[in-house]
Amino acid sequence: MDMNRVLAEVADEVAGHIGEGRVANYIPALASVDPRQFGIAVALPDGTSYGVGDWLTPFSMQSISKLFTLSLALASDNSVWSRVGREPSGSAFNSLVQLEYENGLPRNPFINAGALVVTDHLAGHVGDAADAVLQFLRTESGNAVIEFDQAVVESEASHSQRNLALAHFLASYGNLHGDPHNIVDQYIRHCAIAISCRDLALAGLFLACHGALRDGSQGPSARQTKRINAVMLTCGTYDAAGEFAYRVGLPGKSGVGGGILAICPGRCSIAVWGPGLDERGNSVAGVAALDAFTTKTGWSVF
Repeated sequence: MDMNRVLAEVADEVAGHIGEGRVANYIPALASVDPRQFGIAVALPDGTSYGVGDWLTPFSMQSISKLFTLSLALASDNSVWSRVGREPSGSAFNSLVQLEYENGLPRNPFINAGALVVTDHLAGHVGDAADAVLQFLRTESGNAVIEFDQAVVESEASHSQRNLALAHFLASYGNLHGDPHNIVDQYIRHCAIAISCRDLALAGLFLACHGALRDGSQGPSARQTKRINAVMLTCGTYDAAGEFAYRVGLPGKSGVGGGILAICPGRCSIAVWGPGLDERGNSVAGVAALDAFTTKTGWSVF
């Protein structure tokens, strides 16, 4: 398959969607991002990467980082599942109501409450979860200069009241072991990592390779990797997981920075970026591009 040709055709097909939607204006540092940008990258199991558009431009990964905290936590200790569920939420990603109703057990690791628990769990093993995620991304992408976007860190920190409320609520149920302020700080920092489509696709390639890392060592086990991908499919795109599975047919994790990482097990990882979001918080151009890619290639889990 001529991947350069496929990606060029995908970019042409979604050109009309680039700039559609709204940027995440509730985070001031993201509100100024130009929505007329688009990139897509594909990484193959041999480490080869292809891309078109703004595929080398760093963007804020936001909730995509939750996927990496979960992967690292599972590689350290599978008991994280005793502290967080695996079901779609059906509620807003930052809901307090559901957390109270379910006695402090977050519905899944990709809503904010669940991600705070996973961050706390990982911090218990490595000290600083955000630093661990950053180092993992640098190693797996081969790019040692990936860094936190300090402007985004400061912007999110100044608007973190809801996440702090979630953290204190979790602590009141005994499901947060670290200091709530410290865990929220780590959470904000790993969400504020700036990464390009190329680097994201390469960093996520282990999920298409049964957990095998860049150097040939094992990260999450093959069984854990299967289960991470399953939770991505059912919970990875906010309240649009069913629509995403219907249109794209792959496990995917999105972020309000406009990025999406999608995994085709055994074949490739795909990273797309388009800052304009739909009403569910997913990239308009990104979802359209992944739809076009899986249609053209026939690469899907269905």
